[in-house]
Amino acid sequence: MKVIICGAGQVGWQIARHLSGERNDVTVVDNNPDLVRRATDTLDVQGIAGFASYPDILDRAGARDADMVIAATYSDEVNMVTCQVAHSVFGVPRKIARLRSQSYLNPLYSDLYRRDHMPIDVVISPEKEVADAALRRLSAPAAFDTQGFLDDQVQLLGLALDEDCPVLNTPLRQLTDLFSTLRAIVVGIRRGNRLFAPEPGDQLFAHDQIYVFSHIEDVNRTVEIFGKVVQKQDRVVIIGGGNVGLAVAQELEGRRDRVRAKVIEKNRLRAETAADALERTIVLNGDGLSFELLAEAGVERAHAVLAVTDDDKTNLLAAVRAKASGCPFTICLINDPTLVPLLGPLKIDAYINPRTTTVSSILRHIRHGRVRGVYSIGDAEAEVIEAQALSTSPITGKNIRDIDFPEGVIVGAVRKEHEVVRPVGGTRIDEGDVVVLFSMADDVPEVERLFQVSIDYF
Repeated sequence: MKVIICGAGQVGWQIARHLSGERNDVTVVDNNPDLVRRATDTLDVQGIAGFASYPDILDRAGARDADMVIAATYSDEVNMVTCQVAHSVFGVPRKIARLRSQSYLNPLYSDLYRRDHMPIDVVISPEKEVADAALRRLSAPAAFDTQGFLDDQVQLLGLALDEDCPVLNTPLRQLTDLFSTLRAIVVGIRRGNRLFAPEPGDQLFAHDQIYVFSHIEDVNRTVEIFGKVVQKQDRVVIIGGGNVGLAVAQELEGRRDRVRAKVIEKNRLRAETAADALERTIVLNGDGLSFELLAEAGVERAHAVLAVTDDDKTNLLAAVRAKASGCPFTICLINDPTLVPLLGPLKIDAYINPRTTTVSSILRHIRHGRVRGVYSIGDAEAEVIEAQALSTSPITGKNIRDIDFPEGVIVGAVRKEHEVVRPVGGTRIDEGDVVVLFSMADDVPEVERLFQVSIDYF
């Protein structure tokens, strides 16, 4: 596949890293020559310095025979025009654009992106993805990472194992025997700096970080088995009333299980905008780092604090102060990956990486076969892939034990019609089944091949 990636920032670079590592023909375009040079020096990609929306630049990047354009520059307008030029001048079949402005994302104006208007096939909103990620973290406070699959019937949980975890030093196959009715399976383990797909004989140790698939009805039991306490989040303080904080507060207001939220926003105009948009949520105008304001917001009685300002260091310090004030669970938004190692020493419970959420969203739309969902784990170390088996897919009609999966791949869940089953060796994959797998990054191309249809299908 020939792909042009417009924008060589964090998101563009990560997408280029994923796709070039899978032997796609990738060209990166950016008006900053230093970013282009970084991409070409570190990745197997070609680079063009220039404005992506200019027809001659797209022409030099190979748009005449490109399969896809991904517009992920920092400018919404450049991304939109790039897709228009790619369609009108070069006839590129598939266009994906990252758009930030809420005005462009208003459902009232969705007709704007019709093929005969502004031909964008997929619109990705980083702020919406981040807000959704924040809500997932709040729904599973015992987990450092969480993502829903199979229409939220299955949950991926990232759990850090403490020294008092009751199932330490227990082989995974023995866990299956001990909890035979539990619809959950460990699919990934991070030990130190190494992430790997475990074997049935592998044991769990203190300080491991594990990834577990659990049926949504078994999430609380799964969390408790691995030594975590389940606590409902009834009171939440949100630091940052911009698009992300506002979206989270609006979603919490709309839930049937009433969550009492308060928002702290430093910018007066944004605070007023948030107050006008919210009905029951109290909005406080002031500095989220102020002990006095945190006390006024009742942070010592809050079950969770979510710091989502546009400044990483403010989010870190606000989370630390909330913890010092007595809040048991803190989440912060972190754009700079070099700050992530500080979370442990600062006792911050979870973080959201906008780059990872946006990359996952884009990958969902560019994977081959009948891929329905993709979630990127760590620093592009692994992916969770949700895909449907078609009649001529290589895995269809076989039991899981007979499928030639690479060593770095584990099946986490299978849905047959409307029933989700825990996969075992004798589980047969039939046409129409939807399968969720954990795959190390190097094994993703083979996973895609197993779900592709043969030419006879067409």
